[in-house]
Amino acid sequence: MEKIVSLCKRRGFIFQSAEIYGGLNGCWDYGPLGAELKRNLKEYWWRCNVQERDDVVGMDGSILTHNSVLVASGHVGGFSDPMCDCLLTKERLRADQVPAQSGTAFWYTGAKSKDGSWSVEKEFAVLVASEEAARDARKTAAKFYVQLAAAGVSAADLELQGERAEAVTDSVRFNPANGSLLTEPREFNLMFKTKIGATSDENDPSAIGWLRPETAQSIFCQYKNILDSSRMKIPFGIAQIGKSFRNEINPRNFTFRSREFEQMEIEYFCRAEDGLKLTDEWLERRLCFYENIGIPREKIHILDVPDGERAFYSKKTYDLEYEFPFGIQELEGIAYRTDYDLGSHQTGSGKSMEYFDEESRERFIPHVVEPSAGCDRTVLAVICEAFDEEELGKDGKSDVRTVMRFHPRMAPIKAAVFPLLKKNEEQVRIAKEIVKELKPWMPVFYDEAGAVGRRYRRQDEVGTPFCITVDFDTLGENGEENKDTVTIRHRDSMEQERVPVKDVLHWLIKRIH
Repeated sequence: MEKIVSLCKRRGFIFQSAEIYGGLNGCWDYGPLGAELKRNLKEYWWRCNVQERDDVVGMDGSILTHNSVLVASGHVGGFSDPMCDCLLTKERLRADQVPAQSGTAFWYTGAKSKDGSWSVEKEFAVLVASEEAARDARKTAAKFYVQLAAAGVSAADLELQGERAEAVTDSVRFNPANGSLLTEPREFNLMFKTKIGATSDENDPSAIGWLRPETAQSIFCQYKNILDSSRMKIPFGIAQIGKSFRNEINPRNFTFRSREFEQMEIEYFCRAEDGLKLTDEWLERRLCFYENIGIPREKIHILDVPDGERAFYSKKTYDLEYEFPFGIQELEGIAYRTDYDLGSHQTGSGKSMEYFDEESRERFIPHVVEPSAGCDRTVLAVICEAFDEEELGKDGKSDVRTVMRFHPRMAPIKAAVFPLLKKNEEQVRIAKEIVKELKPWMPVFYDEAGAVGRRYRRQDEVGTPFCITVDFDTLGENGEENKDTVTIRHRDSMEQERVPVKDVLHWLIKRIH
């Protein structure tokens, strides 16, 4: 994972947000190549789920969200995680993700300086593997009390007070990183709150706004408008790609868990009797999608979320998980949400969310199947799956080729074009004409610096699937057989073939879509 993060920064895929000011934790900026990769993913998702289907339409909802929307959905007052703090480092942790640990806990009631000039009474504890590790516990406790001590008091000047040892089994009260005692868990609201209006009153509910925690609620709120304006009939879906915001307690694993992220989401409205069947159908469609962007089906773990672990309104939920270098983690959820969402907004707004079936003359609140994918997580999965280091050395000499094996439809740069010699004016002219022809159709890169082998390696590292070289054969200097053709080198196999200059555009289009 360290190599992947390093490559992402070095080659302009992903940067830490506000890095020059020390970084904004949990926020990331996509550089030139990362922006292209992310755009390719979103456009392909939209093409598969909206443009190529007759039963799904799109929308783009606002990020600022009305307070009443999130009250009705249950987010206000109910969208929180249990949080605790490490007393030693002040690090915040999700209380429900602290692993159970066993060992010996050394408790202290406080500390004082050896000369009696300073003292503090505050309980603290350290968990260590056994009683024999008491010395380690005392060192950790001394670090804690030094933070509370008067200026000039060091760990060597302290005497710990009230030490007692206690055997602990399966406790979640201690930080696994350093053994320090954690604070008692407390609920932490994950939503970003804001004020709306220049003279907003904090006590006025209409002046309260939120950065949306998910894209789904704007779809549910606009369901009736879209239904009426587009004349869709059940079953049908509404798709949206957009930013969401959650004030994560502990952002981690690069872009996997962030405070600002993008979702690719569909709310598919149906009859109650079709909900479970459609959930299974969407599962298969989504697995095919991942295969088509370069993530093999065998790398996707399907978790059929059991009763008791699903959201209370869900009758069926599949989690699609990917084998990241840091562990198996969720990419997408496919949830059968029943009629909970539309029913909640009908109650909260007082406006009917019923669907009228003209054939059966029946009115009912539709049920919903929701395939919801994380865009940033999928980009990260595509990057992790593509990253490879290939040993090409011979005769005992190491030669490692770093290559990003992106599926061509995901690759940020589709083709690189080289003149074999930059001093050869005719090769340069033809190469630039090829670039000019290709650019309206795809991102291409022109490079004339350095040996052609080095240029190949640079393109391998950013995942360019095809490199096109204009050489002396192109000019007919080695005979007429290959005149007006170019060498196209394949990234993955490193094999080369000759293609007529006039056919290059169609040759590439056939392979990148």
